[in-house]
Amino acid sequence: MFKYFKLEEFACQETDENEISEEFVHALDALRHEAGFPFRITSGYRSPRHSIEAKKAVPGQHTTGRAADIAVSGGVQRYLLVAAAIKLGFSGIGVAKGFVHVDTRTTARVIWVY
Repeated sequence: MFKYFKLEEFACQETDENEISEEFVHALDALRHEAGFPFRITSGYRSPRHSIEAKKAVPGQHTTGRAADIAVSGGVQRYLLVAAAIKLGFSGIGVAKGFVHVDTRTTARVIWVY
């Protein structure tokens, strides 16, 4: 079904629920190909009951099934991932030291740092 991923990789780490969008996983497959290096998903779907989401006034993009955090090791991987995500039309990109968040939100395109 997917070239680089299995749906199980995207299950909520606290509830084991998994409402990840298959369309989004296909987009991640394309991102993996475009970035040119293997990467690991550190957070995919999150239930609204997940401790991170439950603290928010409005649950975040992970609860929509269209967001993932991707582990990176260093600036080159961060750059390659962000450049590929922009090229492929991901609309939410968050950059941290050890991961890059990507999502396909339907609102305005945004990039932020943690």
